[in-house]
Amino acid sequence: MCGRYAQSLGAEELVESFDLAGSTLDQSLPLNWNIAPTNEIYIVRSESDSRILDSASWGIIAPWQKNLADARASQSHAINARSESIHEKPTFRHAFRTSRCLIPASGYYEWATSLGKYSPKQPFYISHTSGEQLSIAGIWSSWQSEKGVVIQSAAIITREAVGELATIHSRMPVFMPRKRWQGWLDTEARDINRLLKLMEVDEPDAGLIAQPISPRVNLVANNGAELIVPIELGEPETLF
Repeated sequence: MCGRYAQSLGAEELVESFDLAGSTLDQSLPLNWNIAPTNEIYIVRSESDSRILDSASWGIIAPWQKNLADARASQSHAINARSESIHEKPTFRHAFRTSRCLIPASGYYEWATSLGKYSPKQPFYISHTSGEQLSIAGIWSSWQSEKGVVIQSAAIITREAVGELATIHSRMPVFMPRKRWQGWLDTEARDINRLLKLMEVDEPDAGLIAQPISPRVNLVANNGAELIVPIELGEPETLF
């Protein structure tokens, strides 16, 4: 998964959509159709046996970072964690065992690679055909600087792409089915094999549609719902 996605709902709508007990936020984050690394994002996590809405900076900060400048600089390199190795990588393994989350998204962007059937770098917007929110598996952590600045950060978990999505890019997010939310968010669940098993889903691309969009999404400064409007591709490229 590349480093952009969209969120077109506010905090109250997400609390309702994910059937949450409440929110830690005083107000909604700005609606954003071009979320980029280090942006503040919504996360769903457990607190006192309830699911709540919270926020974090996208790109997890490793616990050994010593100062704020280095911590911020490291985030763009840790926005995604591979499901196959998350339990082994020093940057991610502690959060994977202790503080998992869901990252709600209206949809995400992917850019075609030279290995697929589309022109390289052609952007696609991938969302659910029903328009429902995507519940992406993630991890989060809380880091404190030498001056006491506390930053919550998070990373998206990815897996090998399947089906038609694999014709665009080799990776895709891990989506967590609603029936597994409780087990995934359980802070007492520490068994690595069980957690890895929770990320294994039959037909992980079910209900998803990928639509080609304008290259305007390439520029982070561009924003708005017009970014996700589908475009027609010329021959011999095809849609699915």
